[in-house]
Amino acid sequence: MSGVFLGDSIPTRSNLGAVPARVARPPWLKTKVRTGLNYGELKHLVKGLALHTVCEQASCPNIYECWEAKEATFLILGGRCTRRCGFCDIQTGKPGPLDFAEPERVASAVEHLGLSFAVVTGVERDDASPVEVAGIWAATIRAIHRRIPACRVEVLTGDLKGKPEAVQTVIESGPDVFAHNLETSRRLHRKIRPGFRYERSLEVLRMAKEMDPALPTKSNIIVGMGETDEEVIECLYDLHEARVDLVTIGQYLAPSVNHHLPVDRWVTPEMFAEYAAAGEEMGFAWVESGPLVRSSYHAGKQYQAATSRLNALYGS
Repeated sequence: MSGVFLGDSIPTRSNLGAVPARVARPPWLKTKVRTGLNYGELKHLVKGLALHTVCEQASCPNIYECWEAKEATFLILGGRCTRRCGFCDIQTGKPGPLDFAEPERVASAVEHLGLSFAVVTGVERDDASPVEVAGIWAATIRAIHRRIPACRVEVLTGDLKGKPEAVQTVIESGPDVFAHNLETSRRLHRKIRPGFRYERSLEVLRMAKEMDPALPTKSNIIVGMGETDEEVIECLYDLHEARVDLVTIGQYLAPSVNHHLPVDRWVTPEMFAEYAAAGEEMGFAWVESGPLVRSSYHAGKQYQAATSRLNALYGS
């Protein structure tokens, strides 16, 4: 089975083991609520168009900063995921039917906000074929480019069950960045991401780069879930071997006490700086590493760094 469905056991302190989830956050993880006109407008727009954002669904700590700057990560394919990862706050359950009008609604929101860079992610849909799911991704990319030709689109897809034809469908639709998240170490992967496979995630990234070498590829690592610093570096090596251009690394924050993996450790800002230095030495175009970093944080800057490097290799 490639997916974990509603009714399966979920990770808790009793079966994953770590320090208590209520350990106080260190000062570098504290954020302030700053809402303004842009935040309110975006929230109203998302609700009015019946859209989902990962900013809300995954309780992102940067939501106030990003929404006030009119930057949002849209969540497609519905609001429920057919897999259950120990760290994720997106609802798990049986989703509704695929919504083939969703791509146009996302494009409408991007157009209304006047975005120059849009990030689109989505839930896993193991109830549908990977090619059918890829078709929704492709339609969303095309809809945004059709309405706002100058807007760059980063897509953060699931693993599409590792099907080359599904990955090809997404690549052929013309994303400006193709992302798929590795999230955690090889040792912890099966426990924390039971519906995914470490090597399959790497293979999806390899396939995307082979299909379009000039397309920036990207992945994310979450720390504080039981991995060691050495394993974080191993993840970086594996991603570099898969020819990934951009990497983000951030601290895990448990969404709940009883239904999610507890925090294993608070990684210091100094250690995040060491991860970044290691990645830069390996040759990544950009490594965004910090306690509050999430995969779409500063996405536009990351895209610019990657395209500059790839243009030098393949020409503009």
